[in-house]
Amino acid sequence: MARLQLSFACWNYDRTRALQDGSVRPEGIDLNFLEMPVEETFFRMVRHREFDVSEMSLSSYCVTLFKDPQPFVAIPVFTSRLFRHSCIYVNAKAGIREPKDLIGKRVGVPEYQMTAAVWIRGILAEHFGVPVDSVTYFTGGEEEPGRPEKQRLELPANIKVAPIAPEQTLARMLAVGDIDALHTSRMPSTHDGKTVVRLFPNFLEVERAYYRQTGVFPIMHTVAIRRELYERHRWVAQSLYKAFLEAQRRTYLDLKQTNMLQAMVPWLHAHVEEAVRDMGEDYWPYGVQNNRTTLETFLRYHHEQGLSRRRLDAEELFAPETLESFKV
Repeated sequence: MARLQLSFACWNYDRTRALQDGSVRPEGIDLNFLEMPVEETFFRMVRHREFDVSEMSLSSYCVTLFKDPQPFVAIPVFTSRLFRHSCIYVNAKAGIREPKDLIGKRVGVPEYQMTAAVWIRGILAEHFGVPVDSVTYFTGGEEEPGRPEKQRLELPANIKVAPIAPEQTLARMLAVGDIDALHTSRMPSTHDGKTVVRLFPNFLEVERAYYRQTGVFPIMHTVAIRRELYERHRWVAQSLYKAFLEAQRRTYLDLKQTNMLQAMVPWLHAHVEEAVRDMGEDYWPYGVQNNRTTLETFLRYHHEQGLSRRRLDAEELFAPETLESFKV
């Protein structure tokens, strides 16, 4: 039987490298691994369905679930996770000393619907008393002008979002004071520790405290399959899911090797030991059950911020074949 030929667009992660180099092969599938920046992958997949399978913004994927027909189905693999307290930047002259000082301010964000921004707004609202509708959001390119929202949004009237001028960039606007703060997934080029600073300079301490309090390790990206492909070959979801799990298992084993450094991080082994101590052996879990609190928190934020017409359940996001475990 011929193997199915599928394209897969994704960034170059340690947890997907075995799929990229072919040392792990999904059952019945040959993957053409296309390595590219996440912004390009998301834009091309959401706008034009260019790939059979791709890494995808969790927020963008949730927005697509309200389309008819739904263009994608996901598997509970999370290629990117990141605590986001470190990703709130402010102009030092804007008078923002603590989170509540953001109220009434002008806040830049590359796209209102981007996953990092959903987490940031949700955390600020729930844990720091900054309501989502208490600021005005300005959207556009962070470093290069002209970034549009990938999908058309229908937001509640109380949420104020406006695009910046075509020639402007958010990084520059923050530096000169045209906006007061920036929610972003990437450090702006204008961050200098003087004019542009982090809202939480002690972000590591704040993020660890947040995890101890909530048990949430924020999910950024999932893996989406074009739905027409999935409907023709339902076995693809489980085959891919198993392969991602195996690729991740090998990464866990690699990171336990203490006779060399797997990455150019001088205290990598100490960081791994710390992660295991604080978060358990499976500190980057896949699957729904092991991520229920994180997923439910995100889906609540997504609905509260006007991006979901109703609050989604975690099981609705993923192919049903990947929700059940099996023994051999």
